Amino acid sequence: MKLNKPELLAPAGDWTMLRTAVKHGADAVYFGVDKLNMRAKAKNFTIDELDEIVKFCKENNVDTHLTINSIVYENELDEVDVIIPAAKKAGVDLVICWDMAVIQKCIEYEMPFCISTQASISNSASAKMYEKLGAERIVLARECTLEKIKEIKQNVNIAVETFVHGAMCVAVSGRCFMSHHIFNKSANRGECIQPCRREYSIYDKDGETELLIGQDYVMSPKDLCTIEFVDQLIEAGIDSFKIEGRKRSPEYIAKVISTYRKAIDNYFEDKLTQELKKEYFKELQKVYNRGFSTGFYFGTPGGDEYTIKYGSSATTKKVYVGKVVNYFKKSAIVHIKIETKDIKLGDELYFIGDTTGVVEKTLTEMVKEENKIAEAVKGDEVTFKCEELVRPRDQVYKVVQVEAEKKI
Repeated sequence: MKLNKPELLAPAGDWTMLRTAVKHGADAVYFGVDKLNMRAKAKNFTIDELDEIVKFCKENNVDTHLTINSIVYENELDEVDVIIPAAKKAGVDLVICWDMAVIQKCIEYEMPFCISTQASISNSASAKMYEKLGAERIVLARECTLEKIKEIKQNVNIAVETFVHGAMCVAVSGRCFMSHHIFNKSANRGECIQPCRREYSIYDKDGETELLIGQDYVMSPKDLCTIEFVDQLIEAGIDSFKIEGRKRSPEYIAKVISTYRKAIDNYFEDKLTQELKKEYFKELQKVYNRGFSTGFYFGTPGGDEYTIKYGSSATTKKVYVGKVVNYFKKSAIVHIKIETKDIKLGDELYFIGDTTGVVEKTLTEMVKEENKIAEAVKGDEVTFKCEELVRPRDQVYKVVQVEAEKKI
């Protein structure tokens, strides 16, 4: 049986992330406007930007998925009546939702829709019910194993989407009340501030013993990473591979999307080897992560699937260097000013900007005042070859090993 190449679906929280995702190989992007989505704390877009977003994506053969996937209250029904017609008029491909009010409005306005993972679809009967309602796609519950996904796929006609990389939550499909209970910021309204990721102390009721919980962050699971078994996901017939990360950095999007893009393409060219998968795993470790887990794909995660420290376990980090002064298209030469840290030949650089997205560059040559140099320091203005287009005012960063952080 011939396998279909799965869609690679990328998150976008702003224009920098959107352009980065498109540039690095996403087949589709998902994003929210400033209301009724599960990443209310992300930058998000506005309704007025929908036309421009869709136009840009269509020009690059990339589909657009709009998230309206939070709980909708009675006083917000009018907002649904504003957002969905605007999405349809702009040409958005899918609305991601699960509240029946939004589903009903999508049906009413003949707007294609996808059922969010918030619906916790874990069986073919549920999938068929949503298919009868008119859904074009379902995002399965994160708690589904690979074997369960195969069973569901064999019994439904509707397209199936699953998460393949990014943050996970200890709550069932992310339906958690901890943030709401402590800070009145509801996860189910996209406002979660992730108190589960923090270090906690516990003490007995008599006050005789107090313990610091920091060795294992028992409410903070590691990030999902499927790159080492991505071939099995393809062979399971999953239609769309979804990357989590609307609140993460542009370089995270660049690295994750480009890595999964290469893995998927190499599989269909019969070039995906174990060695390549190990190499891709190391690449993914370079950007923000809490350690990696296989999630629920091979069964319920065990006790070693929790984060071992607060924050990122990435092997590299970016350090601000300066800004682009000019870019000369004909010669593909970039002119930058060093404002903080030094740079030297062999350094890995990021250029990041709203229009540019993310461009990665290894520094192999550098010129200052018509002389070739090996190192530049604060205050220097230098030029060097950069084959990819960057723009004035783009920010320049160098990539450093986390172990070497204190030496910078």
